[in-house]
Amino acid sequence: MTLYKNQTLKIYNSLSGQKEDFKPLNEGLVGMYVCGPTVYNKVHLGNCRTFISFDLVFRYLRHLGYKVRYVRNITDAGHLENDAEEGEDRIAKKARLEEIEPMEVVQKYTVDFHNTLQKFNNLPPSIEPTATGHIVEQIEIIKTIINKGLAYEANGNVYFDVLKYHENEHYGILSKRKLEDLIANTRELAGQSDKKNPQDFALWKKAEPQHIMRWPSPWGVGFPGWHLECTVMSSKYLGEEFDIHGGGMDLKFPHHECEIAQGTAANGKQPVRYWMHANMLTLNGKKMAKSTGNNILPDDLFSGDNENLSKGYHPSVVRFFMLQANYRSVLDFSDEALSSAEKGFDRLMKAIESLNSLQASKSSDINVKAWRQSCYDAMNDDFNSPVLIAQLFEAVKHINACKHGKLNLTENDIQLLSKTLKAFSFEVLGLEEIDEKTSESQHEDQLIELLIELRNEARANKDFKQSDKIRDQLVNMGIQLKDTAEGTTYEISS
Repeated sequence: MTLYKNQTLKIYNSLSGQKEDFKPLNEGLVGMYVCGPTVYNKVHLGNCRTFISFDLVFRYLRHLGYKVRYVRNITDAGHLENDAEEGEDRIAKKARLEEIEPMEVVQKYTVDFHNTLQKFNNLPPSIEPTATGHIVEQIEIIKTIINKGLAYEANGNVYFDVLKYHENEHYGILSKRKLEDLIANTRELAGQSDKKNPQDFALWKKAEPQHIMRWPSPWGVGFPGWHLECTVMSSKYLGEEFDIHGGGMDLKFPHHECEIAQGTAANGKQPVRYWMHANMLTLNGKKMAKSTGNNILPDDLFSGDNENLSKGYHPSVVRFFMLQANYRSVLDFSDEALSSAEKGFDRLMKAIESLNSLQASKSSDINVKAWRQSCYDAMNDDFNSPVLIAQLFEAVKHINACKHGKLNLTENDIQLLSKTLKAFSFEVLGLEEIDEKTSESQHEDQLIELLIELRNEARANKDFKQSDKIRDQLVNMGIQLKDTAEGTTYEISS
């Protein structure tokens, strides 16, 4: 299937600041890299929105018939607390606080990340490399950049020479920042005296004695810079130049700007043709923040266990809600908006369910082929999912009108309508039909988990009478508890 030959896809390129016709380097093949999570904590909703946005891109490109290699990394080393040059590695800090190994932190939160995206029905990437699995390649690319005179070693650290690079290239080409302004607005910080210039960024950092995650290198024992890993892994699996690089808007500077500089310095050409950035989330019109309580985690959305929510919502409803906004727009979460999305989702699913019962006529009152093309037109316009959803609801209106005898459709048009509606709802948007039995099972799981939590609280308060009572109640329900060092798990007897 090569639908892409009949469609003109336009992508908003952050590099040029405008929509451009999508022309991959190799016909029929697409290389796409998306910056993955730093796995030191539970994945937050802003991350989920970014990954759902690029799952939509992945799905639509495949729907058009492209063979897509989608690479999304796991950052399991090298990401410091302030995203700059100082502070503690986030994963190492979490390991120290929880008194476990850093790789236990990585494993725990990588599993959480995968489980959460699976609930949202995200497709897995083609390749999911880790930063720690590519230390050798990172060391090699640092050597290349040093040999080209665009990086220097200082006391066991290696820094990228931004001013030297800027003599022949453009540092700031993506973020549209002027190096002169960056210099004027930057003051020398304590601890950065090894740098020639404050704008220079780390390719390799010397590990202090207390730093847990460390590797040998030609410059001493240390660890790679945060920006370097993405340059290495994208070029290894997609080539020195590839089609699409995605990530959150917050990564545009400095992370993606530094990726461009590193790739250009190492290979003599810009690494990416189309840069795509997903926008941020707000909650009730304000920035999400744990400190103010204006915050929701994905599991809160599913369980409803959050003061900002009146109930829990199925992951497919949340996904549907997110896709009602273009990926480049700020999206505001609220209980009212989610409730409205749930009603719309139900209408769409009921219309799809009723397709099989439509009565065919000898003629059609609408041009289904034109409607079908309007769905493609929406997605071809920079993956405009809200306009696509509006077109799907046009189909819902037609289905309901046909069901009540107010609209005629031929058998062929009913089949085309059904095929297109299902393809865009399930294959492209990635929605899932909600099984009522599954929904009931989820509520049961939530109730069991709540009882386990109450039992754990009772045990922590040394109220063993209450904790035993809850355990006995669960046993009577056919639920066997198992207490381990990692927490309490349960099995339901058949």
